[in-house]
Amino acid sequence: MAERRRRVIPIPFMQRSRGVATAPGTAPVPVADGPTRSTIVDAAVYADGRRISSPTTLAETYRALHETQGGVAWIGLYRPSEAELHSLAREFDLHELAIEDAIAAHQRPKLERYDDVLFVVLRAANYLDVPEEVSFGEVHVFVGPNFVITVRHSESPDLSQVRTRMEHDRELLALGTQSILYAIIDAIVDGYAPVVAGLANDIDEIETQVFDGDANVSRRIYDLSTEVIDFQRATHPLTAVMESLELGSEKYGVTQELQRNLRDVADHLTQVNERVDDFKRMLRDILTVNATLVSERQNIRMTSLAETTYRQGEDVKKISSWAAILFTPTLIAGIYGMNFHVMPELSWVWGYPMAIGLMVLLGGALYLVFKKRHWL
Repeated sequence: MAERRRRVIPIPFMQRSRGVATAPGTAPVPVADGPTRSTIVDAAVYADGRRISSPTTLAETYRALHETQGGVAWIGLYRPSEAELHSLAREFDLHELAIEDAIAAHQRPKLERYDDVLFVVLRAANYLDVPEEVSFGEVHVFVGPNFVITVRHSESPDLSQVRTRMEHDRELLALGTQSILYAIIDAIVDGYAPVVAGLANDIDEIETQVFDGDANVSRRIYDLSTEVIDFQRATHPLTAVMESLELGSEKYGVTQELQRNLRDVADHLTQVNERVDDFKRMLRDILTVNATLVSERQNIRMTSLAETTYRQGEDVKKISSWAAILFTPTLIAGIYGMNFHVMPELSWVWGYPMAIGLMVLLGGALYLVFKKRHWL
Protein backbone atom coordinates (compact mmCIF):
# COMPACT_ATOMS: atom_id res chain seq x y z
CA MET A 1 0.00 0.00 0.00
CA ALA A 2 1.37 3.40 -0.92
CA GLU A 3 2.69 5.39 2.02
CA ARG A 4 1.08 8.70 2.82
CA ARG A 5 2.82 11.74 4.28
CA ARG A 6 2.07 11.99 7.97
CA ARG A 7 0.26 15.09 9.09
CA VAL A 8 0.35 16.08 12.74
CA ILE A 9 -2.85 17.35 14.32
CA PRO A 10 -2.87 21.15 14.26
CA ILE A 11 -1.62 22.60 17.52
CA PRO A 12 -4.17 25.47 17.76
CA PHE A 13 -6.96 22.95 18.25
CA MET A 14 -5.37 21.58 21.40
CA GLN A 15 -2.22 22.93 22.95
CA ARG A 16 0.48 20.38 23.64
CA SER A 17 0.61 19.53 27.31
CA ARG A 18 1.28 16.13 28.84
CA GLY A 19 -2.04 14.94 30.28
CA VAL A 20 -3.74 18.33 29.65
CA ALA A 21 -5.85 19.57 26.73
CA THR A 22 -6.66 23.25 26.37
CA ALA A 23 -8.51 25.17 23.73
CA PRO A 24 -7.46 28.77 23.05
CA GLY A 25 -8.71 31.06 25.76
CA THR A 26 -9.89 28.33 28.12
CA ALA A 27 -8.62 26.79 31.30
CA PRO A 28 -6.78 23.44 31.15
CA VAL A 29 -8.96 20.35 31.18
CA PRO A 30 -7.61 16.92 32.22
CA VAL A 31 -7.18 14.55 29.28
CA ALA A 32 -8.82 11.41 30.59
CA ASP A 33 -6.05 10.78 33.08
CA GLY A 34 -8.23 11.17 36.13
CA PRO A 35 -10.09 8.21 37.61
CA THR A 36 -13.45 9.82 36.95
CA ARG A 37 -12.99 10.06 33.19
CA SER A 38 -10.44 7.44 32.19
CA THR A 39 -11.67 4.98 29.58
CA ILE A 40 -8.59 2.76 29.79
CA VAL A 41 -9.66 -0.87 30.00
CA ASP A 42 -6.09 -2.07 30.46
CA ALA A 43 -2.69 -0.59 29.82
CA ALA A 44 0.69 -2.21 30.18
CA VAL A 45 4.30 -1.75 29.23
CA TYR A 46 6.15 -4.92 28.18
CA ALA A 47 9.81 -5.73 27.73
CA ASP A 48 11.12 -9.05 26.42
CA GLY A 49 7.61 -10.50 26.57
CA ARG A 50 7.06 -9.59 30.24
CA ARG A 51 4.71 -7.06 31.77
CA ILE A 52 6.91 -4.43 33.38
CA SER A 53 4.25 -2.02 34.60
CA SER A 54 0.48 -1.55 34.65
CA PRO A 55 -0.21 2.17 34.54
CA THR A 56 -3.73 3.43 35.15
CA THR A 57 -3.61 6.69 33.19
CA LEU A 58 -2.29 7.80 29.84
CA ALA A 59 0.29 10.06 31.47
CA GLU A 60 1.64 7.18 33.56
CA THR A 61 1.76 4.99 30.45
CA TYR A 62 3.78 7.59 28.57
CA ARG A 63 6.26 7.90 31.45
CA ALA A 64 6.59 4.14 31.90
CA LEU A 65 7.26 3.65 28.19
CA HIS A 66 9.93 6.34 28.15
CA GLU A 67 11.62 4.82 31.17
CA THR A 68 11.61 1.23 29.79
CA GLN A 69 14.42 0.42 27.38
CA GLY A 70 13.03 -1.61 24.47
CA GLY A 71 9.59 -1.40 25.99
CA VAL A 72 6.29 -1.84 24.19
CA ALA A 73 3.09 -0.17 25.38
CA TRP A 74 -0.29 -1.79 24.83
CA ILE A 75 -3.14 0.58 25.63
CA GLY A 76 -6.72 -0.67 25.48
CA LEU A 77 -9.46 1.99 25.36
CA TYR A 78 -13.23 1.70 25.44
CA ARG A 79 -15.21 4.59 23.96
CA PRO A 80 -12.46 7.14 24.52
CA SER A 81 -13.12 10.85 24.36
CA GLU A 82 -11.71 13.07 21.64
CA ALA A 83 -9.37 14.58 24.21
CA GLU A 84 -7.87 11.16 25.00
CA LEU A 85 -7.40 10.34 21.33
CA HIS A 86 -5.77 13.67 20.63
CA SER A 87 -3.48 13.13 23.60
CA LEU A 88 -2.41 9.79 22.10
CA ALA A 89 -1.99 11.44 18.70
CA ARG A 90 0.41 14.01 20.14
CA GLU A 91 2.37 11.45 22.11
CA PHE A 92 2.73 8.84 19.34
CA ASP A 93 2.49 11.14 16.31
CA LEU A 94 -0.70 9.52 14.98
CA HIS A 95 -2.16 10.75 11.72
CA GLU A 96 -5.17 13.01 12.05
CA LEU A 97 -7.19 11.06 9.45
CA ALA A 98 -6.80 7.90 11.50
CA ILE A 99 -7.87 9.78 14.62
CA GLU A 100 -10.96 11.06 12.78
CA ASP A 101 -11.87 7.48 11.85
CA ALA A 102 -11.35 6.30 15.41
CA ILE A 103 -13.61 9.06 16.70
CA ALA A 104 -16.38 8.48 14.15
CA ALA A 105 -16.25 4.66 14.23
CA HIS A 106 -18.63 2.68 11.97
CA GLN A 107 -15.84 1.93 9.50
CA ARG A 108 -15.41 -1.06 7.23
CA PRO A 109 -12.36 -3.29 7.78
CA LYS A 110 -9.31 -1.66 6.29
CA LEU A 111 -5.59 -1.05 6.71
CA GLU A 112 -3.85 2.28 6.32
CA ARG A 113 -0.11 2.78 6.71
CA TYR A 114 1.17 6.18 7.80
CA ASP A 115 4.97 5.93 7.62
CA ASP A 116 5.85 3.51 10.44
CA VAL A 117 2.35 3.48 12.00
CA LEU A 118 -0.36 1.05 10.95
CA PHE A 119 -4.02 1.88 11.41
CA VAL A 120 -6.25 -1.19 11.16
CA VAL A 121 -10.03 -1.39 11.44
CA LEU A 122 -11.47 -4.80 12.34
CA ARG A 123 -15.02 -5.99 12.88
CA ALA A 124 -15.82 -8.78 15.29
CA ALA A 125 -19.03 -10.80 14.97
CA ASN A 126 -21.23 -12.79 17.33
CA TYR A 127 -24.25 -14.87 16.39
CA LEU A 128 -27.44 -14.47 18.44
CA ASP A 129 -29.32 -17.71 17.94
CA VAL A 130 -32.78 -16.76 19.23
CA PRO A 131 -33.34 -13.63 17.09
CA GLU A 132 -31.13 -15.13 14.33
CA GLU A 133 -29.03 -12.01 14.10
CA VAL A 134 -25.33 -11.29 13.74
CA SER A 135 -24.13 -8.61 16.15
CA PHE A 136 -20.99 -6.73 15.25
CA GLY A 137 -18.30 -4.99 17.21
CA GLU A 138 -15.59 -2.71 15.93
CA VAL A 139 -12.01 -2.23 17.05
CA HIS A 140 -9.48 0.27 15.74
CA VAL A 141 -5.83 -0.69 16.18
CA PHE A 142 -2.87 1.69 16.00
CA VAL A 143 0.41 -0.20 15.66
CA GLY A 144 3.72 1.59 15.92
CA PRO A 145 7.32 0.54 16.55
CA ASN A 146 6.83 0.51 20.33
CA PHE A 147 3.11 0.83 20.95
CA VAL A 148 -0.26 -0.76 20.23
CA ILE A 149 -3.46 1.18 20.88
CA THR A 150 -6.84 -0.52 20.63
CA VAL A 151 -10.00 1.59 20.51
CA ARG A 152 -13.39 -0.07 20.95
CA HIS A 153 -16.80 1.57 20.65
CA SER A 154 -18.76 -1.60 21.53
CA GLU A 155 -18.57 -4.42 24.04
CA SER A 156 -17.08 -6.81 21.50
CA PRO A 157 -14.48 -7.91 20.79
CA ASP A 158 -13.27 -8.78 24.29
CA LEU A 159 -9.54 -8.25 23.99
CA SER A 160 -8.79 -9.24 27.58
CA GLN A 161 -8.52 -12.86 26.48
CA VAL A 162 -6.10 -11.87 23.74
CA ARG A 163 -3.94 -10.01 26.24
CA THR A 164 -4.00 -12.97 28.63
CA ARG A 165 -2.99 -15.32 25.82
CA MET A 166 -0.12 -13.08 24.78
CA GLU A 167 1.14 -12.65 28.33
CA HIS A 168 1.27 -16.45 28.67
CA ASP A 169 3.15 -16.76 25.37
CA ARG A 170 6.17 -14.61 26.08
CA GLU A 171 8.05 -15.73 23.00
CA LEU A 172 5.25 -14.51 20.76
CA LEU A 173 4.83 -11.28 22.71
CA ALA A 174 8.57 -10.65 22.50
CA LEU A 175 8.29 -10.50 18.71
CA GLY A 176 6.96 -6.97 19.06
CA THR A 177 3.89 -4.97 18.21
CA GLN A 178 3.16 -6.91 15.01
CA SER A 179 2.63 -10.04 17.12
CA ILE A 180 -0.05 -8.23 19.13
CA LEU A 181 -1.80 -7.19 15.92
CA TYR A 182 -1.62 -10.80 14.73
CA ALA A 183 -3.16 -12.06 17.98
CA ILE A 184 -6.03 -9.56 17.72
CA ILE A 185 -6.80 -10.49 14.11
CA ASP A 186 -6.50 -14.20 14.95
CA ALA A 187 -9.02 -13.87 17.80
CA ILE A 188 -11.49 -11.98 15.61
CA VAL A 189 -11.23 -14.49 12.75
CA ASP A 190 -11.61 -17.38 15.21
CA GLY A 191 -14.76 -15.65 16.46
CA TYR A 192 -16.26 -15.95 12.98
CA ALA A 193 -16.45 -19.78 13.27
CA PRO A 194 -19.46 -19.83 15.67
CA VAL A 195 -21.23 -17.34 13.40
CA VAL A 196 -20.68 -19.61 10.40
CA ALA A 197 -21.95 -22.60 12.39
CA GLY A 198 -25.06 -20.70 13.52
CA LEU A 199 -25.88 -19.54 10.00
CA ALA A 200 -25.37 -23.06 8.63
CA ASN A 201 -27.72 -24.51 11.25
CA ASP A 202 -30.43 -21.95 10.45
CA ILE A 203 -30.11 -22.62 6.73
CA ASP A 204 -30.63 -26.34 7.39
CA GLU A 205 -33.77 -25.51 9.37
CA ILE A 206 -35.01 -23.27 6.56
CA GLU A 207 -34.58 -26.08 4.01
CA THR A 208 -36.79 -28.28 6.19
CA GLN A 209 -39.37 -25.51 6.48
CA VAL A 210 -39.43 -24.96 2.73
CA PHE A 211 -40.27 -28.57 1.94
CA ASP A 212 -42.74 -28.74 4.82
CA GLY A 213 -44.68 -25.89 3.21
CA ASP A 214 -44.28 -23.39 6.07
CA ALA A 215 -46.00 -20.17 4.99
CA ASN A 216 -43.63 -17.96 7.06
CA VAL A 217 -40.40 -19.29 5.61
CA SER A 218 -40.04 -16.58 2.96
CA ARG A 219 -39.64 -13.85 5.58
CA ARG A 220 -37.10 -15.97 7.46
CA ILE A 221 -35.10 -16.49 4.26
CA TYR A 222 -35.07 -12.74 3.60
CA ASP A 223 -34.02 -11.88 7.16
CA LEU A 224 -31.24 -14.47 7.18
CA SER A 225 -30.02 -13.28 3.76
CA THR A 226 -29.67 -9.79 5.22
CA GLU A 227 -27.60 -11.13 8.11
CA VAL A 228 -25.36 -13.06 5.71
CA ILE A 229 -24.77 -9.93 3.62
CA ASP A 230 -23.89 -7.91 6.73
CA PHE A 231 -21.51 -10.66 7.83
CA GLN A 232 -19.93 -10.67 4.38
CA ARG A 233 -19.27 -6.94 4.68
CA ALA A 234 -17.26 -7.67 7.81
CA THR A 235 -15.25 -10.60 6.49
CA HIS A 236 -14.52 -9.90 2.82
CA PRO A 237 -12.65 -6.58 3.25
CA LEU A 238 -10.46 -8.28 5.85
CA THR A 239 -8.91 -10.30 3.01
CA ALA A 240 -7.37 -7.11 1.60
CA VAL A 241 -6.06 -6.29 5.07
CA MET A 242 -4.31 -9.66 5.30
CA GLU A 243 -2.85 -9.26 1.81
CA SER A 244 -1.48 -5.82 2.70
CA LEU A 245 0.10 -7.18 5.87
CA GLU A 246 1.72 -10.00 3.91
CA LEU A 247 3.06 -7.65 1.23
CA GLY A 248 4.61 -5.39 3.87
CA SER A 249 6.09 -8.18 5.96
CA GLU A 250 9.55 -8.18 4.40
CA LYS A 251 9.81 -4.41 4.22
CA TYR A 252 8.86 -3.86 7.85
CA GLY A 253 10.88 -6.71 9.30
CA VAL A 254 8.15 -9.13 10.28
CA THR A 255 9.72 -12.43 11.37
CA GLN A 256 9.23 -15.61 9.39
CA GLU A 257 7.37 -17.24 12.28
CA LEU A 258 4.92 -14.36 12.47
CA GLN A 259 4.47 -14.42 8.70
CA ARG A 260 3.53 -18.10 8.91
CA ASN A 261 1.02 -17.30 11.64
CA LEU A 262 -0.50 -14.53 9.53
CA ARG A 263 -0.81 -16.87 6.55
CA ASP A 264 -2.58 -19.38 8.78
CA VAL A 265 -5.08 -16.70 9.83
CA ALA A 266 -5.52 -15.74 6.16
CA ASP A 267 -6.32 -19.39 5.33
CA HIS A 268 -8.99 -19.49 8.04
CA LEU A 269 -10.41 -16.24 6.74
CA THR A 270 -10.54 -17.66 3.21
CA GLN A 271 -12.53 -20.62 4.49
CA VAL A 272 -14.95 -18.28 6.24
CA ASN A 273 -15.41 -16.18 3.10
CA GLU A 274 -16.02 -19.29 0.99
CA ARG A 275 -18.69 -20.46 3.43
CA VAL A 276 -20.32 -17.04 3.42
CA ASP A 277 -20.40 -17.04 -0.38
CA ASP A 278 -21.94 -20.52 -0.25
CA PHE A 279 -24.56 -19.26 2.19
CA LYS A 280 -25.56 -16.47 -0.19
CA ARG A 281 -25.93 -18.90 -3.08
CA MET A 282 -27.81 -21.42 -0.95
CA LEU A 283 -30.27 -18.83 0.34
CA ARG A 284 -30.81 -17.51 -3.19
CA ASP A 285 -31.44 -21.06 -4.43
CA ILE A 286 -33.69 -21.83 -1.46
CA LEU A 287 -35.71 -18.71 -2.15
CA THR A 288 -36.10 -19.80 -5.78
CA VAL A 289 -37.11 -23.32 -4.76
CA ASN A 290 -39.56 -21.93 -2.23
CA ALA A 291 -41.13 -19.67 -4.86
CA THR A 292 -41.40 -22.68 -7.20
CA LEU A 293 -42.99 -24.83 -4.51
CA VAL A 294 -45.41 -22.06 -3.57
CA SER A 295 -46.33 -21.68 -7.24
CA GLU A 296 -46.83 -25.43 -7.56
CA ARG A 297 -49.03 -25.53 -4.48
CA GLN A 298 -51.06 -22.65 -5.86
CA ASN A 299 -51.39 -24.43 -9.19
CA ILE A 300 -52.53 -27.58 -7.42
CA ARG A 301 -55.11 -25.60 -5.48
CA MET A 302 -56.27 -23.83 -8.63
CA THR A 303 -56.49 -27.16 -10.49
CA SER A 304 -58.46 -28.68 -7.64
CA LEU A 305 -60.74 -25.65 -7.57
CA ALA A 306 -61.22 -25.83 -11.34
CA GLU A 307 -62.04 -29.53 -11.14
CA THR A 308 -64.54 -28.89 -8.38
CA THR A 309 -66.11 -26.07 -10.38
CA TYR A 310 -66.27 -28.31 -13.46
CA ARG A 311 -67.96 -31.10 -11.53
CA GLN A 312 -70.42 -28.63 -10.08
CA GLY A 313 -71.16 -27.33 -13.58
CA GLU A 314 -71.75 -30.84 -14.86
CA ASP A 315 -74.12 -31.52 -11.99
CA VAL A 316 -75.96 -28.26 -12.67
CA LYS A 317 -76.36 -29.20 -16.34
CA LYS A 318 -77.79 -32.61 -15.47
CA ILE A 319 -80.15 -31.16 -12.90
CA SER A 320 -81.23 -28.45 -15.35
CA SER A 321 -81.73 -31.00 -18.13
CA TRP A 322 -83.94 -33.26 -16.04
CA ALA A 323 -85.80 -30.24 -14.71
CA ALA A 324 -86.56 -29.15 -18.29
CA ILE A 325 -87.62 -32.68 -19.29
CA LEU A 326 -89.95 -32.97 -16.32
CA PHE A 327 -91.24 -29.43 -16.77
CA THR A 328 -92.96 -30.20 -20.13
CA PRO A 329 -95.36 -32.96 -18.91
CA THR A 330 -95.92 -30.98 -15.74
CA LEU A 331 -96.97 -27.96 -17.80
CA ILE A 332 -99.36 -29.99 -19.94
CA ALA A 333 -100.83 -31.81 -16.95
CA GLY A 334 -101.18 -28.52 -15.10
CA ILE A 335 -103.12 -26.92 -17.97
CA TYR A 336 -105.50 -29.83 -18.36
CA GLY A 337 -105.84 -30.12 -14.61
CA MET A 338 -107.52 -26.73 -14.34
CA ASN A 339 -110.90 -28.48 -15.05
CA PHE A 340 -112.50 -25.68 -17.05
CA HIS A 341 -115.73 -26.75 -18.83
CA VAL A 342 -114.74 -25.17 -22.11
CA MET A 343 -111.34 -26.61 -23.15
CA PRO A 344 -110.19 -28.12 -26.51
CA GLU A 345 -110.37 -31.90 -26.65
CA LEU A 346 -111.69 -32.06 -23.07
CA SER A 347 -114.60 -34.32 -24.02
CA TRP A 348 -112.78 -35.95 -26.93
CA VAL A 349 -112.29 -39.70 -26.62
CA TRP A 350 -108.66 -39.48 -27.81
CA GLY A 351 -107.88 -36.41 -25.70
CA TYR A 352 -106.25 -38.28 -22.82
CA PRO A 353 -104.06 -40.53 -25.00
CA MET A 354 -103.04 -37.48 -27.02
CA ALA A 355 -102.04 -35.56 -23.86
CA ILE A 356 -99.96 -38.50 -22.59
CA GLY A 357 -98.38 -38.97 -25.99
CA LEU A 358 -97.50 -35.27 -26.18
CA MET A 359 -95.85 -35.44 -22.80
CA VAL A 360 -93.76 -38.44 -23.80
CA LEU A 361 -92.90 -36.96 -27.18
CA LEU A 362 -91.72 -33.60 -25.84
CA GLY A 363 -89.85 -35.23 -22.93
CA GLY A 364 -88.13 -37.65 -25.29
CA ALA A 365 -87.22 -34.85 -27.69
CA LEU A 366 -85.67 -32.79 -24.87
CA TYR A 367 -83.79 -35.86 -23.62
CA LEU A 368 -82.25 -36.42 -27.05
CA VAL A 369 -81.28 -32.76 -27.36
CA PHE A 370 -79.56 -32.71 -23.94
CA LYS A 371 -77.93 -36.07 -24.59
CA LYS A 372 -76.49 -34.83 -27.85
CA ARG A 373 -75.00 -31.84 -26.05
CA HIS A 374 -73.54 -34.15 -23.38
CA TRP A 375 -75.61 -32.62 -20.63
CA LEU A 376 -76.88 -36.08 -19.73
